[in-house]
This record gives sequence, structure tokens and C-alpha cells, in this order.
Amino acid sequence: MYHHGRLDGNDPAGDRSGPGIVVTVEDRHLPAIKPLTARSVAISTLLGYHPPELPISALVRVGSLFGIAPRTTRVALTRMAADGDVTAENGMYRLTERLVRRQAQQDEACSPQTREWDGRWEMAVVTASARPLAERVALRKNMVELRLGELREGVWIRPDNLLRKPGGAVAEQCTFFSCHYPDPLELARSVWDLAGWATEARRLCTELDRVDGLTAGFMVSAEVLRHLLIDPCLPAELLPSGWPGDELRRRYTEFNAGYAQRLREYSVDEPAPATKNAAPAARRRAVRGG
Repeated sequence: MYHHGRLDGNDPAGDRSGPGIVVTVEDRHLPAIKPLTARSVAISTLLGYHPPELPISALVRVGSLFGIAPRTTRVALTRMAADGDVTAENGMYRLTERLVRRQAQQDEACSPQTREWDGRWEMAVVTASARPLAERVALRKNMVELRLGELREGVWIRPDNLLRKPGGAVAEQCTFFSCHYPDPLELARSVWDLAGWATEARRLCTELDRVDGLTAGFMVSAEVLRHLLIDPCLPAELLPSGWPGDELRRRYTEFNAGYAQRLREYSVDEPAPATKNAAPAARRRAVRGG
């Protein structure tokens, strides 16, 4: 399940879609999970289809499942079309390629590519001069996305086992070094709360097994995604025994496949409209015996 724009608070449409559901997990490194909006529900629903296209009636029906009024969904879709998130034609709404690509990028972020670790550590030292608050906040966000851990103020570090190239604010504000440390196990334990991450991962595995209902499933999926994004993805030799990272990814993938199918079925299973005076007519037939 793709939770567009709800993990970092940078939803360009804003929280304009009325009441929603909030899940809060206390962790200073985690981006907040925002309330569900008509926009986020519509995008997540569309991404369950290939091609990502649905009639407005189906999107309104799914929105209602999450307590979003039909008019709110319609207004959100109109704004999404104006913002270039969807295209609209003959009552059908389709996601643009930009958001489809963003989903692929998010999937890749949950399971980053790794390489064999040779013992070296990657260290980023903030060398930029005094910066405005917005730039400092953006830098910390980028560091978390790169799975770097904060060793001390202005110094971030991790084993050099990930295949990615830092860019943006990180490249502009930091100088990178390659180094070794005599006790890598102790360093890993001091930088990351590995026991805490593993405990939460096991809880989420249990939640995925027992969650019931589309609304609850949507929110548990968001929690799992949020947790996977801060998996430090350390080399196996630095992880505690029984590390649940791969297991949580496997459960998440399996759960999402089933959840997307159930959401598709719900979105197109339009209930039959009630027939006016159907109940009196049925009573008349019963009285007549036919």
C-alpha cells in the first residue's frame, strides 16, 4: 500500500479533506503519520490498479469507508487534477506517471540495495556555515532517509554497505569521509536502538497477521512502511541474532498484495440502490401470498 504524502508531512494539497485517523508512534527519528485525507486515500486506491484508473463513483465509495464525505472526495479529486496528480476524462480519474514513479522510489527505499561490507564506515560531517532552521530540518530528514545515524551533533555515520549516492542538502552541507572503528558492534549499538527497532518490528508482524478490516489494514500498513524506512540496514555481522527486518519486509509484501485485492473488490462492488417503497411492496406481496 502506497501512503502518498502522509509520512513526512509534505503533502502539497495539505490537510484539506476533513476528519481522519491518526496513528502515533513515539520515536524522535520517525516522520509523523498524518491524518488520512481524501487525497491520500484516492491515491493509495488508484495505485492498487493497473492501469491506475477508476471512475469517480469507486473513489467516493472507498473514501466513505474512511469516513470521508462524497463531496470532500470530489473536491479533492478536482484539486488533484489541477495539481497534475491525476488526469480526468469522462468521469474516470487516472494517476499521472509522476506519482507512479514516486511509488517505485518509495518501494526501493523500503528495501535498499546493499553490497558486501568490508569494514569501512561512511561518515558525514556538517561543514556548512550557519544555516537557517529550514535547511537544518531538511538536512536531518535527508540523513534519516539515507539511514545515517547521529554519532554527535553534526556528525552522522553508518557502515558503508549501501548502494546509493547522497545528494541534495546532504551533498551541499556535508563532507564525507571513509573510516574504520576498532569495535564496530559497540558503535552500532551506541548509534541505533537495535533492540527497540526489533521489538517494534515483531509487534508489527503480529499486527499484520491479525488485522481485520480495510480501515485498520490501511493504518497498520502505514505503520509498517514508516518503520521499514528507519531500518538501519546494517551488515549481518552487526545485527543481533534473530533480526526481524527481512521477515517484516516479507510479511508487508504479502499483506499488501492481499489488501490491494480486497480494496479493489470493495471499490467496484457498488451496493444496489434502494428501491423506493420496496418494503411496502414486499409486505403487499406477503399479504397476497405471492
